[in-house]
Amino acid sequence: MFRSFEGWKDLASADGETLSDAVLRREMHNSDIGADAIRTRIRDTLDVMRQAIDDGLGSDEPSPTGMTGGRARRLNAAADPLLGHGFRALLVRAIATLEVNARMGLIVAAPTAGAAGVVPSVLLTLAEARGWSDDQLVDGMLVAGGVGAVIAHRASLAGAGGGCQAETGSAAAMASAAVTHIEGGTPEQVGQAIALTVQGMLGLICDPVAGLVEIPCAYRNATASVNAVAAAEMALAGLDFPIPVDEVLDVMGEVGDKMDVRYRETALGGLAATPTGQRIAEEAGMPELVALQRKGGAAGEGSARLGPS
Repeated sequence: MFRSFEGWKDLASADGETLSDAVLRREMHNSDIGADAIRTRIRDTLDVMRQAIDDGLGSDEPSPTGMTGGRARRLNAAADPLLGHGFRALLVRAIATLEVNARMGLIVAAPTAGAAGVVPSVLLTLAEARGWSDDQLVDGMLVAGGVGAVIAHRASLAGAGGGCQAETGSAAAMASAAVTHIEGGTPEQVGQAIALTVQGMLGLICDPVAGLVEIPCAYRNATASVNAVAAAEMALAGLDFPIPVDEVLDVMGEVGDKMDVRYRETALGGLAATPTGQRIAEEAGMPELVALQRKGGAAGEGSARLGPS
């Protein structure tokens, strides 16, 4: 798709297109599918996102491990939200989507299953608040896809490749860019939104308890959603980040490459390797994982490292 944000922006400018137009044209070329069919497919994706949120809020059923389930409903029903119902909806919808994923329900990996709650939470919540049409949401999704392509080239979208910064960080950047584009931000402001999002999530580790995409994943999707909206708000107000967006993404890749393997989705460190994390893993029937955690040392114990520093 695109190898840099600047290249994407310059290509769109040279052809008199918006960022979403440029992605659509490239997708038409790569897939040999017409524009209407591509936009219809994205609308169908939005419907899956909506249904996942509804499914998450419609059930208290726990995941097979019992680690998640019912939290989104509990938060949604709580009284007196601190910053209003819109802010709470961001959190609720992100958690609801991850709870559906933990129950093996249907979600949209955007860009991964572990980060599946961010883009739908942000786009669908703001669509309600701002009155966006589905056509606008499709344009935003096209931009989100373009951002994901740039990140995949310059860094990583996988927790195993770069920690949670690569998953929820990428999802938040995709969502923030989409919001900024839909709200009429310039391409430069879209780039600022990406940079502002990623700079705030650099170094975030991936340490799933018991090696499962449940905890802390659901909560990190919620906080990443807030990060995305904050970055879009700042970018649309004209706030800038002095490091160019492509350089910020290169740092994201560098940090991911140098991250200790314990913090890259292996569940050998971080929260997964705490005493309670080990107990949960044992109760989930994963004694081999616990043995590896103890051999490598839990985070903070100063034991031998299992990967590159």
